Amino acid sequence: MVGYPKSVVCSGNSTQLIIKGQGVFFFEQKDITKSCIFTISSADKKTSLKVVFTKSAILVKNMQTNEPYIDPTNTKGLSQLSGAYYWFSLDSQNQQLYAGVGEARLDTVIYSYKFQHIKGNKVSLETLSIIDISQESESLKPLRILRDPITLTVPLLIKNTEELTMMDIAKGKCLPRANLCAMNQKLYNCIAGPKFVLDDTDFPDFSKAIEYSIKTPGLWCNTKLQQKANEFSKDKPNPNETYLRITLGQNNGESPGVPYVMEIWPIGHFSPVHNHGAANAVIRVLHGRIHVKLFPFLCDSYDSVPEFRTAEFKKGDITWISCSLNQVHQLENLKTNTETCITIQCYMYDEDNVAHYEYFDYLDGDGKKQQYEPDSDMDFVTFKKQMKEEWANKPKKKWWCF
Repeated sequence: MVGYPKSVVCSGNSTQLIIKGQGVFFFEQKDITKSCIFTISSADKKTSLKVVFTKSAILVKNMQTNEPYIDPTNTKGLSQLSGAYYWFSLDSQNQQLYAGVGEARLDTVIYSYKFQHIKGNKVSLETLSIIDISQESESLKPLRILRDPITLTVPLLIKNTEELTMMDIAKGKCLPRANLCAMNQKLYNCIAGPKFVLDDTDFPDFSKAIEYSIKTPGLWCNTKLQQKANEFSKDKPNPNETYLRITLGQNNGESPGVPYVMEIWPIGHFSPVHNHGAANAVIRVLHGRIHVKLFPFLCDSYDSVPEFRTAEFKKGDITWISCSLNQVHQLENLKTNTETCITIQCYMYDEDNVAHYEYFDYLDGDGKKQQYEPDSDMDFVTFKKQMKEEWANKPKKKWWCF
C-alpha cells in the first residue's frame, strides 16, 4: 500500500530484508563523529553492497568489483541535529538506490543512484537480502525494515473510489482510500460520509455561531482561547499559538486521548511543531482552509530542521497520518484567510503497537521538546448546546453580518 508498507522491527548486528532485492533499512547513529557502515549481501556473499554514512557524504560500492556508485549531487550524510534517523532504500525492479534522513520518502532523499537498465544489474540486485552491520559501527542502532522500496512521491490528499479518475492514478496526485492502512480506512469511513458536516439540519448556523463566539469578548470561544495563551509555552505566552479541542466520545485506549477531536483554528492561529505519538490519523476539513507544514523528524536543536513540504486543504478535503509518514507537522490558519478553520481529526494506534505512547511531543517557545497530553476543552454535545445558546442570544442588529 502506498505510504503504508509492511514493516518489521530489527535488532542485532545482522538482519534480513522481507523480500530479496527490495526494502528500506532504518537506523540511528548516535555518534556522528564516527562513520556508520553496513553491507547488503546475497546469501552466498557473491554479491554485496557496502554502504558508508559519513558526516559529509554517503558512499556506496560493489564489494566484489570495488566499483563506486557515486551521486555527484550528494553533499550530506550524518546529521548533527537531534532526533535525526536514517534510511537506505534498495529497489531491484527499478534498479535504484536512495538514502535519506528522517521519514523515508523522496522529499528527504540526500543520495540517489540509478543503475543502467541491463539484465545483469537487475539479477544481481534481486539476490541482495542480508544486512550486516560492521563491527566498527558500535553506535549504529538498527530500527526496522520496510518491505517496499521508496519509488514515488506520497500523495497527501485522499480520494474515495467514486471520485477517483484514471488521471489521478497516472499523476499520483491523490491517495486512493483503498490504499490506506486498515486503521486509517476505518477512521476514514467514520468521518467521510456526506452527513458528517458542521452545519446540519439541527443547527444550520453552527459555523457562524462559532465565528461569533470567537470574535465576541465574554463568549465561550473568545474566553477559552485567551486562557490557553500559555498552553504550549509557560514562559512565553502566545495568543496565536492556540486552538480549541472539542472531543467526540471517550478515550477507549486505542489512541492518544479521545480518538475524535474537532479542532477550531481562528484566523492567524497555529499549532507548535509536533508529532502524533506514532498513531495513525485521518483529518477532514469541515470549514475554511488549513495550511500544513511537514517535517522529516522532530528536532529541538538550535538550528532546527526545515519543513520539506507544505500543503493547503480546503473544506471537504481529507488527509492522513501514518505511524511512519506525515507524523511531524505544524498546522496554521493563515492570516490571509477570511474565516475560521474547523477540522475533525481522528486517531488510532496500529494493532501491533503495544507502547501506546499517550503524548504528542512538541517544540515550545524556546524550541525545546515537551510532552503534550491530548485533552479536551469541551465535549461536542455540550459545546454545540453552548453555541446554540450564544447564537440565540446575540444582539440582532449588531451582528447582522453573521
